[in-house]
Amino acid sequence: MAFPFFPPDDDPGPSFSELLRRSGLAPAVPTEKLEGVTHGTTVIAIRYADGVVMAGDRRATSGHLISHRTMEKVYPADRHSGVAIAGAAGPAMEMVKLFQLQLEHYEKVEGTELSLEGKANQLSAMVRGHLPAAMQGMAVVPLFAGYDLRRGGGRLFQYDVTGGRYEEADFATTGSGSLHAGTVIKIGYRQGMSREETLDLGIQALFQAADEDSATGGPDLVRGIYPTMATITAAGFVSVTDDEIATRFRGLLDRLATTESTATVGDTPSMARGDRS
Repeated sequence: MAFPFFPPDDDPGPSFSELLRRSGLAPAVPTEKLEGVTHGTTVIAIRYADGVVMAGDRRATSGHLISHRTMEKVYPADRHSGVAIAGAAGPAMEMVKLFQLQLEHYEKVEGTELSLEGKANQLSAMVRGHLPAAMQGMAVVPLFAGYDLRRGGGRLFQYDVTGGRYEEADFATTGSGSLHAGTVIKIGYRQGMSREETLDLGIQALFQAADEDSATGGPDLVRGIYPTMATITAAGFVSVTDDEIATRFRGLLDRLATTESTATVGDTPSMARGDRS
């Protein structure tokens, strides 16, 4: 294929997705609603003292079927930002790859990293461009978070299927278990939390979401499957190791087991499950 050339008044600029569209290489949009599409479920993002924690369960579903148990839902977008996906798994992963390439392309063309606000806006445009596919049952609803080097702190953004972009102050959730996870975080969150406290809160939120939502996967101690978690600070995007996540999950399960065993007859079922935090 020959390298495309554009006149000055029709140049796509640093936008890689616009370059694909102008070159006729953008993916085709289905015209009929598709059935049996694999979907990723619950992802969360929480601000803390040094930046942001992002996390997601590992389950992917197709209707009532568990289609994958080890899906990755949290990805680095570039050095100082990350994206977590919920919705139709295939288009979501394709969007992440395109978003990563877009940011790299911009940096190479412009010689500087795009601002965090600009990254959030770019992802918004990509979600909006995906709306025709969303209308066919392949909606993608990501979370975006990063460390803003200009402001010196973490920032969170969530989206709707039309590309609407909304910045959240403290935490954001999306996916089928987002209501339950968001409730746990809202109750347990406080300003200036440490990394360890924030990881524990995220783990508890995903555990309770899995307890209430069949599409959200909980910890699988037999298979050694735990949520994907990462921190984003001034030092960059860093994945949390499986060993640390497993240790923290076992600590949570031990605390819940103790609460169950000491619950009195007068306790409500939700209190007996350990929801009193």
